[in-house]
Order: sequence, then structure tokens, then C-alpha cells
Amino acid sequence: MALPILSHAELDSLLEPAISSPDSFDSIAFSVVELLDSTQTQLEIVDFQSWRREPSHFSTGTSSSFLNQFRADVDTIKTLDRQEEGRLARRIEFARLRLEMATSEAGLTSEAVEAGIAHAGLGWTSEVAEQTVLASQLPAEVARRWVELHALRTELVERNLYLVLINVERYAQTGASRVDLVQEGSIALFRAVDGFDWRRGLLFRTYAVHWLNQAFRNHLYNFGHTVRVPIYLQKVMKQVNEAKIRLGDPKASAAEIAVEGELEEHLVDSALSATRISLSLDAEFNSSAGTSRLGDFLEDEHDIEDELGQLDRLTLEQGLREALSGLRERERFVVVQRFGLGAHREHTLSEVANALAISVERVRQIQMTALRKLSSPDLKKQFSAYLN
Repeated sequence: MALPILSHAELDSLLEPAISSPDSFDSIAFSVVELLDSTQTQLEIVDFQSWRREPSHFSTGTSSSFLNQFRADVDTIKTLDRQEEGRLARRIEFARLRLEMATSEAGLTSEAVEAGIAHAGLGWTSEVAEQTVLASQLPAEVARRWVELHALRTELVERNLYLVLINVERYAQTGASRVDLVQEGSIALFRAVDGFDWRRGLLFRTYAVHWLNQAFRNHLYNFGHTVRVPIYLQKVMKQVNEAKIRLGDPKASAAEIAVEGELEEHLVDSALSATRISLSLDAEFNSSAGTSRLGDFLEDEHDIEDELGQLDRLTLEQGLREALSGLRERERFVVVQRFGLGAHREHTLSEVANALAISVERVRQIQMTALRKLSSPDLKKQFSAYLN
């Protein structure tokens, strides 16, 4: 038996008294929640295509990059006017309150709810909502309330994605990837939705721009340099650059900058050191001889291949010593002498036999026994990785 569904228009009419009396919203919302729960009424899940228009003829087809595809998709999304935005914000607050009440009645925490349900990343439709509820590990009522809230949050975010594209252009000359900034901005919009209070009378875009700028600046602070520079030092670098402009001397000394910028001289020294550019030795650039690497023009005072070879030899010798420690003393002596390990030359069976005062045949037998032991997995693993 299908449960009754309350449309968004019907919900807006139930919450309409809160428009003239914002402080009474909670009491009004509680009464509406009790009314809907008593009849097991669910909120409508609006198809995400309903707030999209048909793409224009010049935006169809395969775009050359992800950013162009994103722009083309955002162009198809209808924006909200002030009244629509207020109604959607009230729906979100109502859905959040209803989820909190359902979560509390089920004896769950918000962390448990988030861990017990996941969205496949597709646009919200009634079919996707049903599949998400069925696939969750939560009570059906809690899962449904979660879906209703996140469908509304997603709508408000998507219908304001144009703000991300507008504000990204302000940071276009910083060298940061536009794709990374778009991702950070999209995440920041969700944070803005969660903190937005329609009672203050502000437009959502006014509030969201603060979150976008904060997200973009944090991204630049954390990833704007190859070697990460602490945020406090990046702020000092900004003050240093402003002091240089006021002095009119880009080569001003640290002492002069410190006086002009009212900074401590050791901080100025640190900031000037941090402004040095980091370049990869594998960075390619075009020269008269064709495409080259930066490392090709730097003299190497040491033969890296020899150093690596020496490192391999040292590691092999260490592995051999550990493997030989597993042999008996006479077996170890025979192997070392016969193969010249740590010596200038290899010794013959006869020389080893004379040194041990035993027969040549006995030396050969000891050698074969020692080699069999070295071929065992326990001993061979000490040096097998360094053999060709």
C-alpha cells in the first residue's frame, strides 16, 4: 500500500505562517511533523530535471574539457528568485528537523545515520529515492527522511552552481587549477546550505560567496606552492609585497621592508626565502635543440649510477653476511675462500684443503652442503633480491 505524499506546494502552504513570524517556525514545524507522521505522509521527491531547461544548440555535443562540460550543464539549470529561494530554504530546515526527530526516536546518532546510508551520485528522482532507502542499513523511516533532506539540499546547491563559476574567475591568475577550484567551491556550497538562515533576510548568494572565497583561499594556501608554505607565512608574504609596492623598490632589504610593513625582520627573511620558485628537474621546455629537461643542463658532480651500484653492492654484502651466518663455521670458511667473498681472489679446492688439513674431496663435499643450505628459502631470501 502506497503511503500518501505531500507536495512541495502543500508543504509551503503549511509553513506559510512562519513567513510573517519567523520566530514561530519551530513550533509550526513541530506541529506539521506530528501531523504528517500521524498519517505516515512522505515528502515529495522532485525530479532533478524539473529545474533544468533544454540545452541551447551551441552547447550540445561533446565538449573539449571537463570545465566546458560543467559550464554547459550549469547553463541549463534554472536559477531561483528570492521567493523561490526562501521557500526552498524553509523546506530544507523542515526536512532537517523531521530527520532529527526520526533519528532521535530510533535511538541513533547523526554519525550512525550518515554511515548507514549512501547516495549513488545520480540525480534525485522518486525511483532513486526508493532504491536508496531499500539499500540502506537504517530503519525505513529514518532513511526516507535522510533522502528527503538531501534531495532538497542538492536542489539548492545545483541551482546556485553558477556562483562557483563566477567566483572562480577571480582566482584565475593565481595559477591554481580551475577544475580543483570548481570542486572546492561545490563542496563549499553544501556547507553554505547547512549554515544558511532564511530568517535573516539575506539572499543565499550573498551568504554563499563568503564560503566560496574561504574555500578558494584555503585551497591556494594549502596547495598553491610545490613545497607547502604555512598560512601565517603566506599572509606575511602578502604584507611584504604590499610594503615593496609602497617603497617603490622590488629589491628593498629585509630591514627596510620590516620597518615599512611594521613586521619583525626575521619574519620578513622567512617570507623572502619562501617566495623562491621550485622547479622540477624533469620539467620540459623548448630550446634550440628541441624539447629538453631542466636536469639535462645541470652538471652532475657525482655519478649517480655508480652510487646506486655501490649501494646495491653494500646491501648485497650485508645480505650475504646474514645468510652465511646460518652456516656452520667450516662451511662458511669454505664458501668464503672458494668464491673470494671479501677477498682479493678465489681459492682452489687444493688451497682450501691445505688450510683445513683435510682432503680435496672433503672440501668439495662441504662446499656442496653449504651451497644447498644457501639455496634454502630461509637463507636465500637474504640476498636473492639483489641478484640479476
